[in-house]
Amino acid sequence: MTTQKPVADGLFTWPPTDQPRLIGTECTACGLVSFPTDTHCVRCGSPEAKERLLADSGRLWTFTTQGFRPPSPPYDGSDTAATFEPYAVGYVELPGEVLVEARLTEPDPEKLSIGQRMRLTLVPYTVDADGTEVLTFAFTPADEPDEPEEQS
Repeated sequence: MTTQKPVADGLFTWPPTDQPRLIGTECTACGLVSFPTDTHCVRCGSPEAKERLLADSGRLWTFTTQGFRPPSPPYDGSDTAATFEPYAVGYVELPGEVLVEARLTEPDPEKLSIGQRMRLTLVPYTVDADGTEVLTFAFTPADEPDEPEEQS
């Protein structure tokens, strides 16, 4: 059995579930929702924020493709220049909440479109020296284009 861990504690619900959720904060003073969590509101500066599970689906707001291995550091993936595979990154708008920058599971830009429904998923990011698989979050095209978006 492979040991797994999240890329960072408190970023998404853990352990993995069929429907993972990102963990954000909501300012109790002005209502701003942010991700990742923060101790102070970036809009009004209030230290009064509560943890909030974000929607697990949204709409693709914009995207681009990453056609070359990012410089290391800061990139610390376990791939090499020879094994690197291009991927897409984008912003997904979670309804009534926040835009989230994330890796997309679909690397082909011809299969992505602005406004497309996307669903949160967990994907392998790297493998630690001890063999532990490190997971991160990503968004994948939703199978059911007309299903209602989940609200918290």
